[in-house]
Amino acid sequence: MTHLVFQPADAAILQKAMELDESLQGSIVEIKDDYAVGPLYGNDEESWQARRDWWKGLWEASPYGAAETLPMVDDKMTVHGLKRSLDEEPKEELWIWMGQNAHDVCGYYWLISQLQDYQGRVFVLYMNNLPFINEKGGIFYPQYLFEIPAPEFRKAKKLCRKVTLSELEVDPDEWKRLVSENALVRILEGGKKIASKGDDFYDDDILKNLTKDPQKGNKAMSTILGKMKIKTGDLFLLWRMRTLAGQGALDLNGDPAKGWKEFDVRLPGGGLPFAAEGDHAEGVAQEPGTGSEGSQGS
Repeated sequence: MTHLVFQPADAAILQKAMELDESLQGSIVEIKDDYAVGPLYGNDEESWQARRDWWKGLWEASPYGAAETLPMVDDKMTVHGLKRSLDEEPKEELWIWMGQNAHDVCGYYWLISQLQDYQGRVFVLYMNNLPFINEKGGIFYPQYLFEIPAPEFRKAKKLCRKVTLSELEVDPDEWKRLVSENALVRILEGGKKIASKGDDFYDDDILKNLTKDPQKGNKAMSTILGKMKIKTGDLFLLWRMRTLAGQGALDLNGDPAKGWKEFDVRLPGGGLPFAAEGDHAEGVAQEPGTGSEGSQGS
């Protein structure tokens, strides 16, 4: 069997679960892109390139740009290899694991539109409103797969069911709908219902968790991510910080591309920013980072 997940931490916890339960043994495939944000693409090369360029702008203006490879370029080859494996091994099954979050569900819609030829061999395990026991013995409802302790995957695997013929026909239409709506943010509203939102959807989460006192980028980002109810990635939030700085809604000083501790952020009207204490302060950011605004869309 082949397991498919949508986040690196999911792969790690699933690997631990397989060590505890031999019935789960199999290979693990990871879809790396986050289809809950950014412009989407259909079957044409132009829209795929537009998404790649959008991510590239965010990536290069972030602390990740110098050290890591843009992850979304791997997904097409990942699915190509997955389908080849299913073709070569007629008895091979694919188990798609999903947490109750937009990242995983959007990834599912992107993926399932490419698996219509494998009806009866594709299974889904959706952690939708299922209670689990955490490491302290308390009951909780996980939003993400990686939140589930490895021993609890014995319960999680009971959710395994075949993707129905009807789902293989209807769910790809959901991906087409999301592509046609051309939003930059998508959220999960319950079940598998995804709603498109504007690119400013998370701005309130950023602004309400800042103060007029400057905070280093890593501390500010940790606070925002910890307190927001509907999650997204730090890369998208950083892009929005830069955009808000360009609009004058916050002050961003320093260069995020050099590292999370190499810039500070605050609401306007505060005291001396950390970045201004050195000889190379950049002052308040006037424009979003390289490529970000140009690929933002309207």
